[in-house]
Amino acid sequence: MTSFLDTWLALAERLSRIAVRVAGAVMLLAAALVGFDVLVRKLFSITLGGADELTGYAFAVGTAWALSFTLLQRGHVRVDALYSRLPLRVAAVLDLLSLLSLTVFVGYLTVRAHAVLGDTLLFATRATTPLATPLWIPQSLWLAGLALFIFTVVPLTLRVAIALAAGDLARVRALAGARSLEEEAASESSHTASLKPVAGDA
Repeated sequence: MTSFLDTWLALAERLSRIAVRVAGAVMLLAAALVGFDVLVRKLFSITLGGADELTGYAFAVGTAWALSFTLLQRGHVRVDALYSRLPLRVAAVLDLLSLLSLTVFVGYLTVRAHAVLGDTLLFATRATTPLATPLWIPQSLWLAGLALFIFTVVPLTLRVAIALAAGDLARVRALAGARSLEEEAASESSHTASLKPVAGDA
């Protein structure tokens, strides 16, 4: 069972890395679009129109597509002032409870997003904006991000539950625990070391 879940999680991690890169590219394109719109408005007193609408879609879609990667990297914001002082077993139980509650919430959100998309397709709904964007496009992309999150959080929750039942508290912490200051520092140091030096810096 654990090997199956580990394989599932490895696939989810690969998919989440692809998704987060796409999300980052979407955010950069949105920023470039807004910057260009501001520039031409300032210089030529014209506007592209629809930039705010498109960036709103980009933010929603980009956020949804980055959720899985953030979960696997334990990057979600957590208030850990008390958590870090708890016994390891109590902290592990809270980690599992947080994953269970997250699974339920995002599961419900995904079901409702699917229902909204179904209504949009049924009635061929468009945005009430000058662009009249077919809403099934951003809604489908948003739902895909939520579906990937469900695909990630389910095996993660099961794997953490099995590790907790087996008394493997270190595994629970590695999979779902809040990152310590030491881990944050090590991650930043590793990221900095991986950056290629700019030509001429040497």
